Amino acid sequence: MYNVAVVGATGLVGREMVSILETRNFPVKSLRLLATSRSQGTIVKFKGQDIVVEEATPDSFDGVQIALFSAGEKGSKELAPFAVKSGAVVIDNSNAFRMEPDVPLVVPEVNEEKVKEHKGIIANPNCSTIQMVVALAPLHRRFRIKRIVVSTYQSVSGTGREAVEELWEETRNILEGKPIVPKVYPHQIAFNLLPHIDIFYPNG
Repeated sequence: MYNVAVVGATGLVGREMVSILETRNFPVKSLRLLATSRSQGTIVKFKGQDIVVEEATPDSFDGVQIALFSAGEKGSKELAPFAVKSGAVVIDNSNAFRMEPDVPLVVPEVNEEKVKEHKGIIANPNCSTIQMVVALAPLHRRFRIKRIVVSTYQSVSGTGREAVEELWEETRNILEGKPIVPKVYPHQIAFNLLPHIDIFYPNG
């Protein structure tokens, strides 16, 4: 049994993490749900119990063994080191550590052995990458793929709840002939495609 924390527990992905912990009957001894101060006090159900969401702070990880992070790059970079220092293994869903050479980037169906190399933090790739490499891995093992050309269409839900609400609001306003004012994205997202995912790196 494990003491588990979910950071970003009130977001779309965070809530799904909580749901999967329950539906897959993960051996949870205690569950600590953490989020920003804005979501502090929110009630989330887990196995029939009401769990009160706490504000995520550097002191939130005492006794935690596994910390699941879905708090965005900023939240992960600020708090993951404190979780590790407290003795937790961090599994991070953001892009904060994906390019770090000493952080294993793991898709269990493809390279689960890399988990053993962690130094406190394990990262997972972008969602579209995960499903792609699961299909490509057996082909690569058999035929040694040299090059892959990929185009993906990313859902707005990957940006978070506010992005989903913006898509809905813009769609409604367009159909009703009302003006739109983008807030989450730099341009209109409804009935549109933006050549932009996450943040741009210095090399473009």
